[in-house]
Amino acid sequence: MHELERSLSERPADGKLVTRISCDYLGVLGFDELDVAVEVLRPGRAVELVEGVVSQNGRAALRARIWRLASGDTAAVEGGALDPLPPVEAAAPLDLSTVWPGDYIASLDVRAVAGPGKGRTTAWITTPLQVVAGEFTSDLTRFALLVDTSNGIAVREPPDDWQFPNLDLTIHLFRQPEGPWVGFDTRVTFGSTGNGLTASTLFDARGHVGSAAATLLVRPRRR
Repeated sequence: MHELERSLSERPADGKLVTRISCDYLGVLGFDELDVAVEVLRPGRAVELVEGVVSQNGRAALRARIWRLASGDTAAVEGGALDPLPPVEAAAPLDLSTVWPGDYIASLDVRAVAGPGKGRTTAWITTPLQVVAGEFTSDLTRFALLVDTSNGIAVREPPDDWQFPNLDLTIHLFRQPEGPWVGFDTRVTFGSTGNGLTASTLFDARGHVGSAAATLLVRPRRR
């Protein structure tokens, strides 16, 4: 998302807004140099589809597509949003490092509104870090980064016993997120045939902004 926004900033401003971010994870990324290729798949004055492909060592590892729609004044018909979450100040600190290891998890500030329960959590998340050191991180890019955490905040089964990686992530927005915090009302569901779904209603400090969903591959860990 950071590189897509960088590419778009090099073009004349057109007033379009990102309404969907859809990512498919094609492989595991290592800590090596990455290449990002950006292409406009569907140009248009009112609707535009842009794709970014992240490659490493000559292999495509992540493919992201964003729909950009023309903006306009629809305040007269605005409605349907859910009630806002309780504010961050009313939430309790939640230490995800007791469930997940790693520097990324250690970089997060997580505040629980409700839960965590079995496959169910309502929480706020932010990070003080920039996506790229020394470069400005937009609210939208930070939002997209943090939404990918949704599959880890509402654990249904212990990660030591079960694997449930997400193969994709799709974010739908009906307005642009604002501020450093992302609010989640997340539910994780496992089916009986090895598949699962992480579904989140998304918020910022102003209120409801959209939703996200991810497909899960569920399988026991080999001992």
